[in-house]
Amino acid sequence: MREERVLGYPKGLYRTFPRKGGSAPTATHLCPGCGHGILYKLIGEAIADLGIQDRSVLLSPVGCAVFGYYYVDCGNVQTAHGRAPAVGAAIARLAQNSIVISYQGDGDLASIGLGETLHAANRGERMVIFFVNNAVYAMTGGQLAPTTLIGQRTTTTPEGRTAQVDGFPLHMCELVDQLATPVYIERCSLADARRIRKARTAVRKALEIQRDRKGFAFVEFLSPCPTNMHCSSTEAADFVTQQMEPEFPLKRFRDRSAEATPAPVREVKYGREDLEAVLRDYDSGVGDPVPAPDVPEVRIRLAGFGGQGVLSLGTMLAHAGQMARRFVTWYPSYGPEQRGGTSNCSVTLSGQPIGTPAFMHPDVLVALNGPALEKFGPEVLASGLILYDAKAATAYVSPNGAKCIAVPALELAASCGTPRAANTAMLGALAGLDSLRLPESSFSEAMAMALAGKPKLIPANRDVFAAAAAWVRERHGKR
Repeated sequence: MREERVLGYPKGLYRTFPRKGGSAPTATHLCPGCGHGILYKLIGEAIADLGIQDRSVLLSPVGCAVFGYYYVDCGNVQTAHGRAPAVGAAIARLAQNSIVISYQGDGDLASIGLGETLHAANRGERMVIFFVNNAVYAMTGGQLAPTTLIGQRTTTTPEGRTAQVDGFPLHMCELVDQLATPVYIERCSLADARRIRKARTAVRKALEIQRDRKGFAFVEFLSPCPTNMHCSSTEAADFVTQQMEPEFPLKRFRDRSAEATPAPVREVKYGREDLEAVLRDYDSGVGDPVPAPDVPEVRIRLAGFGGQGVLSLGTMLAHAGQMARRFVTWYPSYGPEQRGGTSNCSVTLSGQPIGTPAFMHPDVLVALNGPALEKFGPEVLASGLILYDAKAATAYVSPNGAKCIAVPALELAASCGTPRAANTAMLGALAGLDSLRLPESSFSEAMAMALAGKPKLIPANRDVFAAAAAWVRERHGKR
């Protein structure tokens, strides 16, 4: 008699796969013939058989890999595009009993995430990366991927990939194999049963290395994608074996697990209490904003050169709104230069919740130099206000009809003995016009908060603020 075998459902997989839209809970999110479902099953089986299911954390970034949390029954963290290795490194270092599994596609890992991947491998982070290579950006429509073959047609290379225009496909296992630290590197295929059995062995081997705390493992899986290959499941499998495998040879590049030393459990110096302490220190103590429907939303753009204190001006303005219990956003934008490059930020103050920190047309522009005035002046609304340093332009006329005031910010700051505080002079001018409907006391508190690390500068900046507020009231009154 033949021995009876009962094939049970893998304990590491969910029984149903609920999804939005009311689809049948047993229907997968994956296309027929896709390799992702096979790999999910191999991972689910392995974490259950190895007794690490409760310790495992699957990282699911964007693309078709995003669905991992519907299938593998373990901890799951959703990560930004290409950032799974960085998130995994943090988890592995802080939750030292965890088994970190980074599950990534070729567009995610070999494109935007290439640097993250190589640096995590070079540091020998205690994680395994399961890399699904189907030679295209699958979920977003089949565009050219870093692993697309020469001559392969995609939606962005309809005539086929060429080395002259698109470069050659990246070989991730070979790249990782150039590094000294990784413990285990292998390339497998999901094209047929024989190859899947070898892939199953590789999955278990990589997870055993994680269970034993022996270091970084990297396993690549060549996977069929019938939808984007525009063919049947059988033809897609043939594409993998006949075209992908010659380009990406199946091979165990490295296995140093026998001689690898288990990583010691390191003391974690920072915990939840430390984070809570940081948040307490950051809390201004003012409390939440108070809704005030009668207070209109005001959008302010502040711009100049790096080094003029543009971002600090925006911070003080945002703090002033915070002190007045307004809803506030602060949105910086600056070039790579610390000094001399362009710099601007946007601040929105409102009596009601703010939908977005971004806007195209400000109500108020504060320009600390000529280029900022020329660039952003035409964007100010006709009902708006433009404040600019008198040294930036002799006279400026808004093309939209906004009110323009030349403020001698540098002169006012210099007259108070603080020539570098022209940004504070602009803050004083705003307060003097009362365009923002903020109490003057909120500005004083905001300066103290922004300059808390340099307390000696606070009195001088308050003098500059007061001089500018008085100057603008004398000449222009309250707006």
